[in-house]
Amino acid sequence: MSAGVQQSTIPVIAIDGPVGSGKGTIARRVARALSWNMLDSGALYRLVALAAAKQGVSHSDEEALAQLAAGLSIRFEADSEGDEHIFLDDEEVTVEIRTEECGLGASAVAALTDVRTALLRLQRDFREAPGLVADGRDMGSTVFPDAVLKVYLTASAEKRAKRRHKQLKDKGIDVSLPALSRDIEDRDRRDSERSIAPLRPAEGARLLDSSGQTIDEVTQTVLEWVALLEKGT
Repeated sequence: MSAGVQQSTIPVIAIDGPVGSGKGTIARRVARALSWNMLDSGALYRLVALAAAKQGVSHSDEEALAQLAAGLSIRFEADSEGDEHIFLDDEEVTVEIRTEECGLGASAVAALTDVRTALLRLQRDFREAPGLVADGRDMGSTVFPDAVLKVYLTASAEKRAKRRHKQLKDKGIDVSLPALSRDIEDRDRRDSERSIAPLRPAEGARLLDSSGQTIDEVTQTVLEWVALLEKGT
C-alpha cells in the first residue's frame, strides 16, 4: 500500500519496552485477537546484525550497515499453528536471529542513525488494513507517533532475565542465567543512553508492569484498552 492519507487512517497499536518484557508475545496475541497485522521491529535489527555477520560487515561501518539494511531480502510467514517463520535471502533464520549473540549485535546496529533511517520506511510499510500491532523500542515515539494506543510494557530486570532464559531454553539455546542478566543490564543501558530514539515511554503511552501478571492477564488488559478506544472513552 502506498503512503499517504489512506495509509495514515489505518490504526496502529504500538507496544514498546525493554528486552524480556514480553512485548513480542503480547503483540502477537493482541494482533491475533484483533486479526490485525503484526510488526516485530526487533527482528529487523536482528536481521541486519545477522546479515552483517554473514557478510563480514563490521558493526563500526555505519555506511555499509545502512546499505545492507536498505537492501534486506526478508520474508515473514506463519504456519498453520500461528508460529512465526523468518527468512533472510530465502534461508530460514527464525532460531538463528533469537540467539543472545545476535541480540547484542542488533542492539549495537540499532544505535546507528543511518541504519535506523534505512529501516524506518520498511517498518512503516507494514501499516496495512485492517490495522497493525507493532512492537519494539520506539514504535510509539518515532515510527508510529500517531498510534491510536501506545503501551510501554516493562517488568523487573530479574523477572525479564528469567523469562528470557526460559524462552531460550525452550528453543534449545543454552545460556547461563547470570550471563543473561548481565547482558540485559548492558542492553538496557545502551538502549536508554543512545542518542537516537532512546528507550523510554512515548508521549501518551500507558505504562504496564507485567512482573506479577500472566501473559493472558497482560493481553486482556491491552485488549480492554483497545475496547475502550473503540467506545470512544
